[in-house]
Amino acid sequence: MHLNYHFLKYLCPELEQELKGMSIISCFSQSKDELVIETELGENHRYIRAHFLPPQIYFAFPEDYKRAKRNSVDLFPELIGEKISSCKVLSYERAFRLELESGGTLLFKLHGNRSNVLHYQSGNKLPIRVFRNEFVEDKSLYWPDLEKPLDLSQEQFFRLEGNASQFLPTLGKIPREWLKERGYIQATINQKWALMQELLDMIDSPLFSLAQKEEEVYLTLLPDSNIQKTFANPVDALNELFYKAMVVGSFEKEKRALLKKYGDELKKTESYIKKSQEKLEALIQAAPPSQLADVIMAHIHEFKSGQLTYHFTNFYSGEEVEVKLKPNQKLQDYAENLYRKSKNRQLELDQIEQAIASKKVKKEELETKLFELESLDGYRDLKDFKKSHKEDKSLQKDSVSLPFRQFEYAGFPIWVGKSAKDNDEMLRNYIHKDDLWLHARQVPGSHVVIRTKGKEKVPNQVLEKAASLAAYYSKYKTESLAPVIYTEAKFVRKVKGLAPGAVMVDRESVIMVAPEGPSEELST
Repeated sequence: MHLNYHFLKYLCPELEQELKGMSIISCFSQSKDELVIETELGENHRYIRAHFLPPQIYFAFPEDYKRAKRNSVDLFPELIGEKISSCKVLSYERAFRLELESGGTLLFKLHGNRSNVLHYQSGNKLPIRVFRNEFVEDKSLYWPDLEKPLDLSQEQFFRLEGNASQFLPTLGKIPREWLKERGYIQATINQKWALMQELLDMIDSPLFSLAQKEEEVYLTLLPDSNIQKTFANPVDALNELFYKAMVVGSFEKEKRALLKKYGDELKKTESYIKKSQEKLEALIQAAPPSQLADVIMAHIHEFKSGQLTYHFTNFYSGEEVEVKLKPNQKLQDYAENLYRKSKNRQLELDQIEQAIASKKVKKEELETKLFELESLDGYRDLKDFKKSHKEDKSLQKDSVSLPFRQFEYAGFPIWVGKSAKDNDEMLRNYIHKDDLWLHARQVPGSHVVIRTKGKEKVPNQVLEKAASLAAYYSKYKTESLAPVIYTEAKFVRKVKGLAPGAVMVDRESVIMVAPEGPSEELST
């Protein structure tokens, strides 16, 4: 209710007592959508902080405020030297004004996400300056037009059939909820009138209370089961609300966000380790793929063209074996792939072991971060933590802004372009000439890059995984099998005049894969 007329009508007389005779000596902003006005009278100082960054619309009137030495901009130069003569609430409106001795007006329009501050000089119907210039309509606002004369008689109430929003549009969310909880909707017209009078009586003789429900801190003029603290002075209540919502609330919100981020990363990492260990154990225990390839090649003359499912006896183990082919897949190609996998089996085992070791290190780091974060109890400590762990956005490039999705498989980073323009940016600014570049053949799709990090050879299973992503992020997404071209990035070039994402490829190879999107084995 801190932006509500029913609160502002108590706030303004108190502000007038504190600000009357004060001279405005500075007016500036040092963070987005926050205006700070400094006033003084002799040794006394009072600041007006208006924070308008949605959804956090709050006011405060502190006696002290430290202006930053950098990133601070002076605003409203015409106000410097002006003296405040009064503070008035606009009739039944979410706005108040500071009257200046020169005859000018400084209007605070508290319309939620469209809140603003407007300066009117004496004799001018339109503001000479506004704080938030994006609201063009405010530049032609005549502030007296905001005032609303309301008829609060019983006759008017009955004429409106007890419609609370029409009778008193200034009620706001909390009073409306109060009425609803007491059966206002189902009540008779006389019962509604009685409830409305009870509500107005409480609003007309309030205490100013801060309440908290779940994560939200709010100000109320009504009885509430969630009240944390009560004030006799509305200025004190507003200052405390600002501190709770903006300082403590922001700290807790950021802390929770980081805890969730690290917690989610830890779960992913633990899942990756578990699955990789299971895969490693299965590979160690399993017979080499070449055995099945030997059996296939020994019986290949028995298989019919176009057949997709085969059953035969594995002469190494004596067990019955079933082989399922994908459409257009040849049995001989299936066997050759098994020979290739068997050849690279030790390499795959080594890579899985390396990946597990790397993830275990990451797991320990995340556990340490979570332990440190849990113990933080102040914003300054959180800021130091973010800097030390490079979580401050000013210290690192935000991954959200990167033009590609990031994955990792068997220790190799895999990047997938987000759009045609992003494909170009990734190719131009992020990859190395020796990286492996992939793209679905002859259809629109994302550029995919395997970062080789100086390694001479990309394992086949990594190539296949990246190729399946390239097929998935293309028009081949719904196909059972798709051709994907690949080459070193140095053979891919952008030619002037080509459409976004279009390139020329000087040398290429082709691999057939099944389109497959991100899975748990792909860490992000």
